[in-house]
Amino acid sequence: MTLNHLAVIIDGNRRWARAKGLKPWDGHEEGAKAVDKFLNNCLELGIKEITVYTLSTENLDRDPLELKFIFKIFGQYFKNFKKDKRISENGVKIKFAGDLSLIPKETQKIAAEVEEFTKDFSKRKLNFCFAYGGRLELMRAFEKLRHKEKITEDDVKNALWIGSDPDLIIRTGGHKRLSGFLPWQSTYSELIFLEKMWPDFNKQDLLDCISEFESRKRNFGK
Repeated sequence: MTLNHLAVIIDGNRRWARAKGLKPWDGHEEGAKAVDKFLNNCLELGIKEITVYTLSTENLDRDPLELKFIFKIFGQYFKNFKKDKRISENGVKIKFAGDLSLIPKETQKIAAEVEEFTKDFSKRKLNFCFAYGGRLELMRAFEKLRHKEKITEDDVKNALWIGSDPDLIIRTGGHKRLSGFLPWQSTYSELIFLEKMWPDFNKQDLLDCISEFESRKRNFGK
């Protein structure tokens, strides 16, 4: 089977830090590094679209100090894309899916600049679900379509923040649920749940997941 769109739920940063006697934001910092390594590996493997569940709307209820560090760590990570040769050389179009009005204005500004910088790239796609909620995505899509007399599946697809369906969704951290991630798009996605915490996720884990995906038979309900 061809793996065109790979999505990942990066779970376990805080528990990874706690197990090592570190602060939660130390886990998020290592998590950002793991995202960068993951991106490298996906580019090397030729995966066309990558979606990373980075921050949910529920996560925004966390301790303000932790959130401050999350926005600082990932804000700097996102900002670096503008000078990252991997992005321009591989033609990676970056998109932020979520309600960005819920995050600090400085982080909003960085996200807008990165999207603008990559808007004309078309070889690969990199989506960050940031301040994202699956029900919220559906609500916003239906709001766009409320004046249509008849709504088709294509109408809904085009109104969503993420317009394509992941072939494979990987979740680290031991929990076996999607937690509101891409409820419309994940209908026929293959799912793999790993006990390993996100900061420890490596290239061999990715290759093992892809091998497991390729061993499965997808019939899409037929």
